[in-house]
Order: sequence, then C-alpha cells, then structure tokens
Amino acid sequence: MDLAYVCEWEKWPKSTHCPSVPLACAWSCRNLIAFTTDLRSDDQDLTRTIHILDTEHPWDVHSVSSQHREAITCLEWDQSGSRLLSADADGQIKCWSMADHLANSWESCLGSMVEGDPIVALSWLHNGVKLALHVEKSGASSFGEKFSRVKFSPSLTLFGGKPMEGWIAVTVSGLVTVSLLKPSGQVLTSTESLCRLRGRVALADIAFTGGGNIVVATADGSSASPVQFYKVCVSVVSEKCRIDTEILPSLFMRCTTDLSRKDKFPAITHLKFLARDMSEQVLLCASSPTSSLVECWSLRKEGLPVNNIFQQISPAVGEKQPMILKWRILSATNDLDRVSAVALPKLPISLTNTDLKVASDTQFYPGLGLALAFHDGSVHIVHRLSLQTMVVFYSSATPRSVDEPAIKRPRTTGPAVHFKAMQLSWTSLALVGIDNHGKLSMLRISPSMGHALEVSLALRHLLFLLEYCMVTGYDWWDILLHVQPGMVQSLVEKLHEEYTRQSAALQQVLSTRILAMKASLCRLSPCTVTRVCDYHTKLFLMAVSSTLKSLLCPHFLNTPDKSPGDRLTEICAKITDVDIDKVMINLKTEEFVLDMNTLQALQQLLQWVGDFVLYLLASLPNQGSPLRPGHSFLRDGTSLGMLRELMVVIRIWGLLKPSCLPVYTATSDTQDSMSLLFRLLTKLWICCRDEGPSSEPDEALVDECCLLPSQLLVPSLDWLPVSDGLVSRLQPKQPLRLYFGRAPTLPGSATTLQLDSLARAPGQPKMDHLRRLHLGAYPTEECKACTRCGCVTMLRSPNKTTAVKQWEQRWIKNCLCGGLWRRTPPSCP
Repeated sequence: MDLAYVCEWEKWPKSTHCPSVPLACAWSCRNLIAFTTDLRSDDQDLTRTIHILDTEHPWDVHSVSSQHREAITCLEWDQSGSRLLSADADGQIKCWSMADHLANSWESCLGSMVEGDPIVALSWLHNGVKLALHVEKSGASSFGEKFSRVKFSPSLTLFGGKPMEGWIAVTVSGLVTVSLLKPSGQVLTSTESLCRLRGRVALADIAFTGGGNIVVATADGSSASPVQFYKVCVSVVSEKCRIDTEILPSLFMRCTTDLSRKDKFPAITHLKFLARDMSEQVLLCASSPTSSLVECWSLRKEGLPVNNIFQQISPAVGEKQPMILKWRILSATNDLDRVSAVALPKLPISLTNTDLKVASDTQFYPGLGLALAFHDGSVHIVHRLSLQTMVVFYSSATPRSVDEPAIKRPRTTGPAVHFKAMQLSWTSLALVGIDNHGKLSMLRISPSMGHALEVSLALRHLLFLLEYCMVTGYDWWDILLHVQPGMVQSLVEKLHEEYTRQSAALQQVLSTRILAMKASLCRLSPCTVTRVCDYHTKLFLMAVSSTLKSLLCPHFLNTPDKSPGDRLTEICAKITDVDIDKVMINLKTEEFVLDMNTLQALQQLLQWVGDFVLYLLASLPNQGSPLRPGHSFLRDGTSLGMLRELMVVIRIWGLLKPSCLPVYTATSDTQDSMSLLFRLLTKLWICCRDEGPSSEPDEALVDECCLLPSQLLVPSLDWLPVSDGLVSRLQPKQPLRLYFGRAPTLPGSATTLQLDSLARAPGQPKMDHLRRLHLGAYPTEECKACTRCGCVTMLRSPNKTTAVKQWEQRWIKNCLCGGLWRRTPPSCP
C-alpha cells in the first residue's frame, strides 16, 4: 500500500476550509468522491459545504453550498453513482443530482425532513440487484460462472415488480424515516419509532436482507449497553407509506463481559454492517481515550436447547426442531491504538469456499479486507472476518509538489496526522482518506496485499476485476493505478481472449465497453499508444454506423422481420462487386429517402466517414512501417465492412442531396472519388473479411493506394483528444502534491509524450470530437470534456433537427467511452 497523491486546500485571505465535525465521505461506483468541509470566514460564519470530485482530476473539485443549517452527518451515493444523499444534525435530507449530466455541476430538487432530530444513519433503498464474485472460479471461461446473479428482493416494488426508489434514515431519538420517490416525481415520507421504548441512538447502520426487509442496528454509545437490532418492513397502503418494525436479537460486546477489561473500553465508537446486503455480520469498535478493540459478530440460526427428558422423545413425523437466531462472535482483535475511521469493502465476494485459514489463496484478496485508521497516522488493512492484519501503511512520507523539485525537506514534528473519514473504492484497490487537516489522500492497495505474488497471479487478479467492471458497468480507474507498462500487452490480449469466449449476444452488449477498457489500458504504455487512437476511432465508427442505419425506415409497414439496416448489412456482405453503383441496384432505395434538412445536418459525420476511408487506403502502403494510427483497421474485416456499408448509404443520399456528400480535393475535375475509394476499400475488405480466407493485399492494390495522394488530398485526422488526467502520469513510490482549484503542471513520461504528439498542440484550432465541427483555437461556445478520454464537445447543440438530436442522445449522459462529462473552463488567448 502506497500513496498515489495528496490534494489540499490553498490558504485564502478571508476564508478557509476546515474539516467538518463529524466528517462525512462517500465513494461512488463511477469513481466520484464526495466529502464535507466547513467554510469558515473571518467573522466566524460557517458554510456547510459538500465537495464532489473525479479521482482522475481531483483538483477540479465542485463545491456546493449545501444550505444545511447544521453539520452534515451522512453522505450516501446511489447504486448508479449519479445521485447523492446528504443528511444533517437538524434532520434535513437532500437528494443531489447532476445538472445537465455534468460531474462538476450539481443541484438539489428533492428531500425530506425530520424536524430537529439529527440523522445518524442513511441509505438508499435496495433495488434488488446483487452480483456475487466467485474468486475460486476466476479461471472459468464464462462470465456467468465468475459473476452470478444472487436472488435478492428489492426493498419495495411498483406494479410489475419494478423496484421503487427512495431512502431510509435513522434519527438520534430512535425514529426511522422512509421517503419513496413515485414515478410522478412526488415524494412519500413516513416516520415510525423503532420500538415502543425510544432511547438515544448515538450510532446506527442499515443493511438489507434477501427477502426485501431492512435491518437497522443501533447503539447508545456505551459499551455497557446492548447493541440493538430491528427488522423494518416498508409498504405502500392506500397511496401512503407504511413502516412496520420488529425487534431482533441483541448483543453485548465481548470486551464488556471480560472482568479484566470490563471498564477499559467505555464507549462504542464504530458500528457497521460488513456490507449493505449482508445483515448477518456486523463490526463493532469499542474505545477508550487512548486505545480501541474491534469485534466481528455473525447472526446464526441455532437449534433451541431443550431439557434432557424431552430430548429422549422422538419428534413427530414432519416436525422440525425449533430454531432461534443468535449472535456469535467470529473474531476480536487485541488492544489497538485508538481507531479514528473505518472503511468497509464494497466488492461482493462470495465466501462460500473462503474460511478463516491463513493458507487460503483468497485470504489476501483485496475485497476481503477492511481498513482501520488510527490516531498515530497508520492505516491497517485487516481481514473482514478474522481481523488479521494483512498490510499496514504509515503516513510518514511527505509527497512532493508537482511544481517543485524533489529536494530533501526537513521533517516536522507535531500531532500525528490521521484520517477522520475513509472510503474504499468499489474494487478495493484504492482508498481515500480525509485527515484532520482537511487534506485528501489517495492510496493504492496492491492486489498482493503486501505478500509475495507471482506476476501471473497479479495479472489474473487485475483481469478478474476488469471483467467485473465490464459486466457491471462500474468505472475501472482504480484498477489502472496498478497496471505497469509491461502488463498492458498481456492484459489487453487476455481481456480480448476472455471476451471472445462469451456468447454472441453478450459480446454485442459489451462491445463498446471492452473497446473503452482497452483504450484506457493502452494509454499506460508507450508501446501501445497508437492503439488508443484505433480503439477510440472504432467506438466512434460503431456509433456513427448504428445511428445512420437507424435513420433508414421501411417503405411499407408490412415489411419482413429484418430492418433496412440489417438488410443493408446482409446485401453488402453477399455482394463483393467493386462497383458501388452495382451494389446500390440490389437495395430498396425508397428505404433511404430522408428529409433534405436531415441529410444536410449529417454532412459533418458523412465527411468524417469519407476522410477516414481515404486516410486508411492512403496508409496501406506503409503498413509494414512502425505502427501508426489506423494500422489495426487494415486487417479488421468487420470495421472495413462497416465502412463499406456507410459508403453505399452516403452514395444513395448524395443522389438525393449532393451537398451532403463528403468533399474531396481532387487533381482531376472528372475524378469520381466515391467510386474510386469504394473500389479500393472493397478489394481490401475481400482480403480480410470473416467469411472467406484472409490474404495479404496484392501488389496491384498497394500500387493503386500509392497513387491516391497524387489523386486526392489526404486529410490530417484529429486522432486523439488531449487528456489532462493523472493515471498515466503517476509513478510508483512518487506521490504527487496537488491543490484544490488549481490545475497542476503534470510531469511527463514516455507514454504522455507520445500521446501529446497524436493530439492537437495548444493554440491550434480545436475540434468538437463528436459533432466533427471546428471550434477555433479559443472556442467561445461553452464546452464539456470527458473525464476519461478527454473528448470535447459543445454543451449546447447548434442544430435542432431530429437526426442530430438522435445522434446526440447517444452521448448526452456519458461519453462514447463511458466516461462522465465535466464542464470545461473557457479557453483564453
């Protein structure tokens, strides 16, 4: 475990950010981190602030004045990672969502209130989706064997079984409040007491059962008092939310029953279920002013003990032995330094074959560890069941600033800096901590968990987690932290090999996600940088092809099952004629008729298709030279077939609206550029198409392609957006010091230098990468950029036609690579 970077606040003259008390922190599956501070001004006024940042650009923090009157006690992301709940010590709960789908623009339009009653626990209702990871089956070929869907009921369902959205909270006075979000936008809120005898609740946590019930654990803060558990059932009766509660077995911490340590740990400071969907296991921490003790408990079904007299009587036929629920302690630590924060894993690893043996291979798997932060500044990763220490981190190393030389600095003495709040990433390969000075620290957690691990086994762990993110749609930034340049080639090959083993239907679902994953991996190695261009171009080509084909409509309603787009693919694959007009004869051209304004609005996309075909054919003679962008397309029959289909579509639309055709600069006025390019493209496609035997392009084709630059002006393509992210610039054992609100000058590397050579230099005209429009060197239009690939596009659409709207709907929420959008500051000359 080592430090990746530290981000801290700059000192301002009239106000300063100070850690809030208590300090709340949450990490979403999209790798967005939310945390709280109090903005204190000179006149001592406090502004309760929520900060949201992307882990790839931590300096670009979005700070929201939350309008909470009291300290914010809880933050909670939903399972999609796009909405955030905040609750405070006055009983107010707010729901935050992205404005215009931007990761650095948030607004609150929903909420609920329990007047004057502080919230101590908060959670979204469960949507019934639970996936189990089977580490012991990581070598299986099918994703269905590695990741199995667990039967789990939603907390509440609408008509038809659709899960109902909402949240549940527990207050300090022992109330449970539930708010339900109706499809109409209305919020139904109901409040009920956990039990008849209400008492003070200092600590609480919420978990869910497979049957759709909710379990709430509470403690009054004293280790001499029992930890109480309640079952909560939520239903909707006559358009009103109804809450039913039931008392479950309680427990006393083991340390309070030991006479020698009965009064040593007077307070319970942490109470956590091991997972939101694991209500049978709970973690408890009791503390004194200087030390702590941690215990792990499990709820089990046990037979009800009966008297010996009745044991001799055989039970009646069909009668089962009565069972009761009872808490049993699984493990406990020795006396530790005082615990300041706890972070639990979110990875749903199946523990079927994983027991408490130290020799088990999965014993040191990242998802099996939870993090404990101590007041001495150290962080321990311990096994979540045995509580055995797996790896330790000491915060003694001081990170260097990216803007200052790495000189030896004197050590400072003073109170130990320790984390007040921590969160593990969704793959447990990274940990974020907010310390008592308000600084944010990002830690890498090695897949080996500090133990000697073969490279092949480490690769298998990373590959398994990449596959998990591919299946779930979670962001995989934290996995990239551990990928060294020498691993990239192997990971990409193995990822592709596992992908091709899946069914055709699953491959189609995951086709764009695996391309985005390969592109992000190839950014990390100088040997694979040009592949990044190819993967992003293929993503764009697939999106353009799908959109243009969807615009085709059948001429009659009583058409066969196949859509016009499917028939186009089938006919183009069957007819291998190099004459584009002969291919057109076999198509029903009436299906290609579109409105003239629509065709003109699509001209920029059609121009890109034409330019890309010309570039590929002109680069064919250089395919034996060092790899260059577009190289992989020359042997990709599927992509070449897709380009061939689009050329046919463009040719037909050009007959309807000549001005929508791609514009070429030719040396001869009589040159039919579309026919020439289609003829050469077809010959190249025949050499590598899937249906026939692959062969090398013949010399005649190569010679014709050599003549292309003398016949047509080959355009320079805008291959790669400029990405100012961190992950490709982070170096092992060299943490960076960053500042919130100030974009750093990041150190370069062999990889980033090659990436920059493929991107536009500063000061050159910029491009809207998705609309293919030129924005100028210093765009005046408001723009947004992808948090992962750096793709830039205008925030507002300049065209209102239906076809353009359909194209823009493909990436309005996310970039084509799956990354979130963030608003970019205007460019300055």
